Amino acid sequence: MTLNKKEEISRKQVESNPSAIVCSGVRKYFQEVRAVDGVDLEVRKGECFGLLGPNGAGKTTLVEIIEGLTKPDAGSVEILGYFWGTGNDHAIRERIAVQLQETQLADKLTVEETIRLFRSFFSRGHSVEEVIILGDLEEKRRERVHKLSGGTKQRLALACALVSDPEILFLDEPTTGLDPQARAKVWDAIEGFKLRGGTVVLTTHYMEEAARLCERVAIMDHGRFFAIGTPAELVASLGARDIIEFNVHGNLEADILKDLPGVKAVERKNEGYILKVLSLDVSLPALLSAVEQHQAKIGHLLTRQATLEDVFMSMAGGSLSDER
Repeated sequence: MTLNKKEEISRKQVESNPSAIVCSGVRKYFQEVRAVDGVDLEVRKGECFGLLGPNGAGKTTLVEIIEGLTKPDAGSVEILGYFWGTGNDHAIRERIAVQLQETQLADKLTVEETIRLFRSFFSRGHSVEEVIILGDLEEKRRERVHKLSGGTKQRLALACALVSDPEILFLDEPTTGLDPQARAKVWDAIEGFKLRGGTVVLTTHYMEEAARLCERVAIMDHGRFFAIGTPAELVASLGARDIIEFNVHGNLEADILKDLPGVKAVERKNEGYILKVLSLDVSLPALLSAVEQHQAKIGHLLTRQATLEDVFMSMAGGSLSDER
């Protein structure tokens, strides 16, 4: 598989660095539920590592174990050369930061007062002015929290996470519910942290977010990893570059579709089909010809590039946004 130049450079930089996080055989069961079922994971320094999967896949439990918030039933977690529970917990917490999907901040404080409060919790870190700049919050510094938009609150929460100048940043679906412009600003702040050498562990449901920010991603479900690799590698593992989705009226069986040139897989979706194909230029004309020959009609047709969502559906038989 051929990676683009940006991915090649990022991968070389990451692979030359030692590990920031190493998980070995991590397990966490809640009665009969195997939330985390024997996970092995290495996150390298300077890398943005994404965890993808539906709600209930085990992502949050795994991240809470790595953060030291939940004790595993078995296995070990190494953070920057230290292990939780061995007398180094304070040293670890001084070097990591966490931003939750929704952070509760004091409504009556201003942006600057909020950052100053969080900065007071740490013995070292950025200055208040530096954090305001990192969060692109200069114009909002005197505005009270309760008057901020959702996107600005998320940038403020991210800025508060960065006050200690952490080496590892944990982000739990940081852009859920944000409009595209607000999401882009949060992405800019995360990429700035990466450029300064920071390591990011990101859980997300947004495929575009994972593809833009992450050097590698893991697809997780039922407490286990189904695959780990770069976004491009995982999409390439499908063996298909493009997707054709369509509904058809008339007699057009799946066996006919399987024999069309360039078609790698055929799946039923409601009343229609999903074709995973090597090239739209080859398979789409062949599909239209087959529809005409069998006197059928297409009621709806959509073409797109294959995504990480397709990878997950192919491996786990579900959707990344499934509720569990």
